[in-house]
Amino acid sequence: MYSKILVPVDGSHTGKLGVQEAIRLAASQKVPARLRLIHVIDDFPMLVEMSSVVSFDKAMHVLRESGQAILEQARQLASAADVHADVTLREATGKRIATEVLAEARESGCDLIVMGTHGRRGLTRVALGSDADMVVAASHVPVLLVRGQDKPDEGKGAGT
Repeated sequence: MYSKILVPVDGSHTGKLGVQEAIRLAASQKVPARLRLIHVIDDFPMLVEMSSVVSFDKAMHVLRESGQAILEQARQLASAADVHADVTLREATGKRIATEVLAEARESGCDLIVMGTHGRRGLTRVALGSDADMVVAASHVPVLLVRGQDKPDEGKGAGT
């Protein structure tokens, strides 16, 4: 069915749900699929602040370390389920995260993308856009979106 599944991870609860669903899907096949875990560093907020070169470099170092830790946690979840997972860290300098996810899917020969979605609504969605929506709209392979359940205070007003 699927041989290589791309799973974007961001350290969020919904990102973890996406990893768990991808692991279940990969493990359920006659020949388990391989996972390609990707974390994309988004440096746009720092570029907007016009950070000094020194503080920018330090911040990027921290983001890289954090991204590696997020990838390692996801890889360990897959390993515990006897599912092989490769990891990659990409930087979205001047690009949308969705663009990097789609590039990785093409370059790695993935035949499915499984990702968590935050389910933003209202003004937040308009202001931030949705990388998940962009991936769905432009992907050359099927995309499975995994949405977390709303917490009691979520889902009211503009949403998250």
